[in-house]
Amino acid sequence: MFATFKNAWKVSELRTKLLFTLMILVVYRLGAQIPVPFINPDAYKMFADSAAGSIFTYLNLLSGDAFAKATLFALSVSPYITSSIVIQLLTVAIPALERLSKNGEEGKAIITKITRYTTVGLAILTAIGYLAYMETAGMLVSGITAFGKVVIVACYCAGSSIIMWLAEKINDHGIGNGVSMILFANIISGLPGMIGSLWTTVFAGPTTFQGFNLGGLFIALFAIVFVLASVVFIVWFTESERRIPIQYAKRVVGRKMYGGQSSNLPMKLNMNGVMPVIFASSIVSLPATIAAFFPKSGFATFINNYFNYNTWLYLIINLGLIIVFAYFYVLISFNPVEVANNIQKNGGSIPGIRSGKPTIMYIKKILNRVTLIGAIFLCIISGLPMLINIVITTINPHSVAFSAIAFGGNSLLIVVGVALETVRDLDAQLALRNMSGSKTKGLFG
Repeated sequence: MFATFKNAWKVSELRTKLLFTLMILVVYRLGAQIPVPFINPDAYKMFADSAAGSIFTYLNLLSGDAFAKATLFALSVSPYITSSIVIQLLTVAIPALERLSKNGEEGKAIITKITRYTTVGLAILTAIGYLAYMETAGMLVSGITAFGKVVIVACYCAGSSIIMWLAEKINDHGIGNGVSMILFANIISGLPGMIGSLWTTVFAGPTTFQGFNLGGLFIALFAIVFVLASVVFIVWFTESERRIPIQYAKRVVGRKMYGGQSSNLPMKLNMNGVMPVIFASSIVSLPATIAAFFPKSGFATFINNYFNYNTWLYLIINLGLIIVFAYFYVLISFNPVEVANNIQKNGGSIPGIRSGKPTIMYIKKILNRVTLIGAIFLCIISGLPMLINIVITTINPHSVAFSAIAFGGNSLLIVVGVALETVRDLDAQLALRNMSGSKTKGLFG
């Protein structure tokens, strides 16, 4: 990994992309610190304490603490992710949108424009719900008028639009996926706080041994071992692949013979990366967002009591959505018919499988198995910390010691997954540059 970044830094074009991505992330983190008018800055800790133990804890993690501080980028990438999910689902369900998505760059541009408008609409709705929740939590200044509330909603809507623009700029001119990179930066920004919490847990508490809290020390050691083991497992599994053997027929062109070689079609066991986890997390956060519109209703009470990360219902729905989105993402990103046709056009075939429909069905069968294995992997990494937290909370309802690692699996998946995807992207661009012999100078080179 470090060798890849070192080699990429030597290439002016890739160095430009890396610096551009870093600049965008710095701009984003600065925006996450900009306060919004008419909000009491001294009340944010009370809001954070009131949100502890609920889904808002996870939203705050994904926003890099901007959600609890109610700053300009408090809504983070959630509206953009949700709108992308909605439009992608509608693209599969509505023939007109499906035709647009297959209509080259022009159709994709229209789909992108629709996604942007949907993002703005969802940002307005989310900002209204967030405003209602802040008003209940006492975060607004006293005597705020209707105009002040409109300003708050407009600020959060503008913040979501800016985040969407920043993510698209990373997609166009930077390295990696814009949304994933922003989430990566947010989670990394929370590491000092997590380390501080572990430190406090180890050295605080009534039961001490030579200045250490034995229970806290056990928790800290468990968390460290779990993180290291999870990172190793994630890297190993992400790099694993199922290879379908391909045999190319011999053919004579002039006086030369081509083909007769053996190759393979690699299928990553985790073909989807972290996107199913990100999509599922955005969907399970919607009920809490809706409940924020009616903070004193029975629905809000139900969500707070039975649909937070300490409940079985949340865990089951979250894992079910991860599996659903794993298959959905493969459906829109991998076309077995196109792959089978390309193999046949190049004179290749799968040993023991006839060309045409049998090859397509065979690739589909392997794809379904690989997708299921990848979905189970994502469920294990994402769900195991939540399961541990639920068990501990069931045994001792007043225990909050393990709540800090309840979303550790999701965070690890995003951080490690984004890092691996970025390295693969850099490797691919380095290989492409070596093949083409490009020596284009970049903006910073």
